[in-house]
Amino acid sequence: MEWSFQTAEELAAALRAGAVSSVELTDDAIARIERDDEAINAICVPDFNRARAAAHHADQARARGEDRPLLGIPVTVKESYNMTGLPTTWGMPQHRDYMPVEDAVQVSRLKAAGAVVLGKTNVPLGLQDIQTFNEIHGTTNNPWDHARTSGGSSGGSAAALACGFGALSIGSDLAGSLRTPAHFCGIYAHKPTVGLAATRGMVPPSEPALPVDLDLAVAGPMARTARDLELLLDVMAGPDPLTLGKAHTVTLPPARHERLGDFRVLVLDEHPLIPTGSAVRAGVHRVADALAGSGARVERHSPLLPGLTEAATLYTQLLFSGSVARFPVDAYEQLQTSAAGLSADDQSLDAARLRAMVFTHRDWLEVNNRRENHRHGWRRLFTEFDAVVCPITPTPAFPHDHNPNPLERRIDIDGVAYPYFDQLVWAGVATMPGLPATAIPTGRSPEGLPVGVQLIGPMFEDRTPLRLAELLEHQTGGFQAPARPAA
Repeated sequence: MEWSFQTAEELAAALRAGAVSSVELTDDAIARIERDDEAINAICVPDFNRARAAAHHADQARARGEDRPLLGIPVTVKESYNMTGLPTTWGMPQHRDYMPVEDAVQVSRLKAAGAVVLGKTNVPLGLQDIQTFNEIHGTTNNPWDHARTSGGSSGGSAAALACGFGALSIGSDLAGSLRTPAHFCGIYAHKPTVGLAATRGMVPPSEPALPVDLDLAVAGPMARTARDLELLLDVMAGPDPLTLGKAHTVTLPPARHERLGDFRVLVLDEHPLIPTGSAVRAGVHRVADALAGSGARVERHSPLLPGLTEAATLYTQLLFSGSVARFPVDAYEQLQTSAAGLSADDQSLDAARLRAMVFTHRDWLEVNNRRENHRHGWRRLFTEFDAVVCPITPTPAFPHDHNPNPLERRIDIDGVAYPYFDQLVWAGVATMPGLPATAIPTGRSPEGLPVGVQLIGPMFEDRTPLRLAELLEHQTGGFQAPARPAA
């Protein structure tokens, strides 16, 4: 039987029934990686010997009567997570030999749940790109079109899942880093509510692994079905044991509804700061039609929606104000000079990025207070709606663009060029207020590329967009495997 594209849920059932062993699943996954990954370059740090040993131990544990959520299931881990015995580089050449002394919290939780880790997946330099390439491990290609990016920064994980290299992966998301690769590669991902899943050990190699509360970034699950996302989220969710003792369980409220027709959904396909490409707009419409056809209440406008222009500006300011904390003094002084030269009339996102890089603490507190007003606006919105459907980026996967100055790059939207980083505004809709968002595939573009949307839910009601994703899976087709990579 072909196991590579079976869901984690199906693999767990087969393992429990004795229809397959973890050693067989692991050998099958390794063989597929060795056969197909040369063309994709998703698995940048294989760990096959330890994976086979872990699979053997999983089979022994099952023979003793043990049963854990992921016992014996092959998975991958984003390179940015610390894992003992393997390097953590974040694609930074100066750290190519850095070896962490302990596992990240989420790696520990994977292992405790019985998962078999096949290896680590590729990332962009410093996790700071919408593509996945770095000097150490090279470029990860999109499984649907090798001339295009798999997305970033969890691009290696998304490509691995699309190719059948393991059933699950863990990634992270600050600027769409879970959702964008899922959208580009045709898989599922979930950005949890901020703070829901501990992130200790998902840290640059130059820094200590401490239980820091990150402002925007989250750790989250990636999979080929919505149900698998929830399975992995239940393993990942919970506070850091260093801050709240050993217990890390957390109880999330159930989904608001169990039937598609009961959902109240706001659908957005236009942003005031950047157009939505025709392929992505069509994907949003397919979801809206599926919802309406199932009897759900679908609205296209609401006065309760917090302003998208201000939200994008606040997100840009919060994102970029933290990006310069470790800049050399001379580089920071150059930014100050550049920001001082901006016209007061320049309210572009480029100007917001530059000004934010030289924020005072007072400036940051003012922006943070405005964020709290937006959070309250979302609370009001979610008294009338259960979820918001909107794009993840304005286009499907774009061609590789390795211009070393990303500010010079452009994103082509139906033949018109826009600033590269402006495509992040859709990711920021959920990230800025810290809301959960589930990325789902919705079919393909006329060129045959995957197209996804995100389902944004109420804070700490992660099961609501996850359940909506599961129900829509039957309407929009769910994951489809790409053709086998060329040799």
